Amino acid sequence: MIEHVKATDIRKPAVAGMFYPGEKHTLKRQIEQLLSGTETKRIDGKIFGIISPHAGYMYSGPVAAEAYNQLIGRQYDYVAVISPSHRDYISGVSVFNGLAYETPLGNVPIAIDLANKLINSNENFFSSFAGHRQEHALEVQLPFLQSVLADFKLIPIVMGEQDYDLCKALGDALAEILEQHNALIVASSDLSHFHSYSEAERLDSIIVEYVNHFDELGLAEDLKSGVCEACGGGPMISAMIACKILGVNNISVLKYMNSGDVIADRREVVGYLAAAIYK
Repeated sequence: MIEHVKATDIRKPAVAGMFYPGEKHTLKRQIEQLLSGTETKRIDGKIFGIISPHAGYMYSGPVAAEAYNQLIGRQYDYVAVISPSHRDYISGVSVFNGLAYETPLGNVPIAIDLANKLINSNENFFSSFAGHRQEHALEVQLPFLQSVLADFKLIPIVMGEQDYDLCKALGDALAEILEQHNALIVASSDLSHFHSYSEAERLDSIIVEYVNHFDELGLAEDLKSGVCEACGGGPMISAMIACKILGVNNISVLKYMNSGDVIADRREVVGYLAAAIYK
């Protein structure tokens, strides 16, 4: 059901206190600790996009921090965050074009004009709370963004279907809308789910290779056929398409690990990847 967004609507936190701390100072401290523990060498070029996982910070926080650490000291006027939908079944792409997304660190203002341009660019894109109200995959990216960037406006995007045609439409539209702006694209995705540690490493290594080779077509084909797994495969592919159109020619996986590297139980793990898209 499409629940249209009003210009004054604020999307309230849905997973604060669960996926990440709900108290401001505790949240700030955890993100500072995660960022201080990063190991990846800083990228010299301009970063146009990142891929970041979206599990609870206890599990995927160290991986997400590797991507967000690359953004410290950089400035963006706009950030488009593309997320899969875990809670709602939606067809197409849901864009929240209200006033703000709220987190314990404060409100993130929406880039309403750009969000509306995106909505109007394709018949499969629409304004709605559907896909946003309870979704964690977009929300967990925001405290990191608030911690490493100064003022920016958000374009919050949730994909329902993730077929290649929709990914291409979204990537094309984002490239056109963001071309004249200082903008960042964030693709939110975890990798394989609930396999053994060794099987997860095998499956996830396929995605690592496609990402490192900037091969969104190969990634799309193998995700469709089940050769590999990523709940946010569509966001990853869309971001790669948009960045390529914008003239970006480099992508690097910064860190890979899975939940078995965090907790002792390695019977059913979830994979996490961080990457930067830059030139």
